[in-house]
Amino acid sequence: MSETRTAPAEGTVRRIAVVSAGLSQPSSTRMLADRLADATVRRLEGQGIRVQVETIELRDHARDITNNMLAGFPSPALGGVLETVIGADGLIAVSPIFAASYSGLFKSFFDIVDPESLEEMPVLIGATGGTPRHSLALDYALRPLFTYLRADVIPTGVYAASADWGSVGDTASNNSLASLPERIERASIRFARAVAASDRSSRVQDPFALDPSFNPTGGFTAT
Repeated sequence: MSETRTAPAEGTVRRIAVVSAGLSQPSSTRMLADRLADATVRRLEGQGIRVQVETIELRDHARDITNNMLAGFPSPALGGVLETVIGADGLIAVSPIFAASYSGLFKSFFDIVDPESLEEMPVLIGATGGTPRHSLALDYALRPLFTYLRADVIPTGVYAASADWGSVGDTASNNSLASLPERIERASIRFARAVAASDRSSRVQDPFALDPSFNPTGGFTAT
């Protein structure tokens, strides 16, 4: 299910799209996505910036994503989802890790996104998995994907293993690591800074709009 949350603060408006590829409901992937969004909203509101957050659960659009890959065009509902992502000032993308990489649903969704539509998009990547050893998937799977799409991927990604959720305050599963809340806050600082500087939502154009120089007569003028 897609949800919209609008912060009440006055000032400049920034739009954040949150894409969660969790398969269960509720899912740890959605939980991490929500925490990353909440931390970012708090920081932007502290700067007097209003924030509109649109959260997209890919599991709700799985059939439409498959049909788009087969038919070559999106359903009205999926088209709206794509417009939300493309028209945002920043993107939070979180996937569960399966077989050492992002999920098939996550990859399929970004396969149908226009490769040029995310250019210069600030992206905060996150992932969830059973054990800490899968955390490297952030850098060898998710980060290259968005780099290929020409997005500006925030250097700090967040991975949450199962053990990160089970203790009071989400303390680190390994004492040498920062706790999950600390990692989320660290990532939100850089992401909020990038979103605050972004003006994508005010300049993204309709991908089907004709170029202003287009002449239906082919350049010839009737006399």
